[in-house]
Amino acid sequence: MEARPAKWLILAFLFALLFGAIGGAFAGGTAAYLLLRGQPTLPPPIEVTEEELSTIAVVDRLGPSVVTIISARDQRSVLGSGVIIDEGGYIVTNEHVVRNYTTFKVILASGEERHAALIGTDYPFTDLAVLKVEDSGLAAAELADSDSLVVGQQVIAIGSPLEFANTVTLGVISGLHRRWKIDGIFYEDLVQTDAAINPGNSGGALANSRGQLIGINTLVVRSTQRGEPVQGIGFAIPSNTVRDIAAQLMERGKVWRPFLGIRHQDLEQGALVVSVSPDTPAAQAGLDEGDIILLMGGYLIDEENPLLNVLMRFEPGETVSLAISRGGGEMELELTLAERP
Repeated sequence: MEARPAKWLILAFLFALLFGAIGGAFAGGTAAYLLLRGQPTLPPPIEVTEEELSTIAVVDRLGPSVVTIISARDQRSVLGSGVIIDEGGYIVTNEHVVRNYTTFKVILASGEERHAALIGTDYPFTDLAVLKVEDSGLAAAELADSDSLVVGQQVIAIGSPLEFANTVTLGVISGLHRRWKIDGIFYEDLVQTDAAINPGNSGGALANSRGQLIGINTLVVRSTQRGEPVQGIGFAIPSNTVRDIAAQLMERGKVWRPFLGIRHQDLEQGALVVSVSPDTPAAQAGLDEGDIILLMGGYLIDEENPLLNVLMRFEPGETVSLAISRGGGEMELELTLAERP
């Protein structure tokens, strides 16, 4: 009879232990939950697609070759971009970035600044120029074969629009072999793209998905002739043209171009001779102010074929025939083209 109370005491003790363990676990879990609620949540890992990795790789490869250019004269300055094409410090850019300016500052992708000298330009035939900084071992871009480009191919533009250095935009090749008229000449064989190009991008890089330079960005169409807004139409000078022109500028400071020796005005049909410089092919051939050049070497001169575009078909030293209109009548002259000074 005395054993029963002891049995109940043991059972009560065991139940107390069980409920104590349960309560402790609950209290501990609650405390841990309340404690963790006050801690910041770790962000999920960044997920990058294969396409994005490709773009990042292009920027890593070509970005160090793209520079910012500040051209200045007196109190005026203009911002542009350029691409290092030779580790000896040669930089290709647009002619209109350096036109009529006398001092040039180059800001490398690293932020370092260099003074640059103008080596030469190809105005008015192409919108290309070459600068040089006194440095070596710079990251030079690899130029692709622009003849292998296809419409729809992804492209990346890198430049310094509105002082935002090394800005990257993405697009596609929208068209090939385009032409656009500026300053009395059609720029030929342009690469059309919808990658965003803004003021300051001029002279910057257009790259393929392998990080190779396929063109130098040169202009954007903002509106139609009637003032209607236009979006997504930009042009770049193809890399094969860049390679040829830059090599001549680096070697000679100028490009092998023919020269007439006149100032002219393009007409719907022909080119009006405004003035003739002495001791030039035009003067020696007998061209006069007021003459209208109708044909050169058998090529018609009109709105679609301005005089400068026709002139580019020939080389210095070639003798060409001119069909001109003078005083209401037509006549022919022959002249031997000189090298453009």
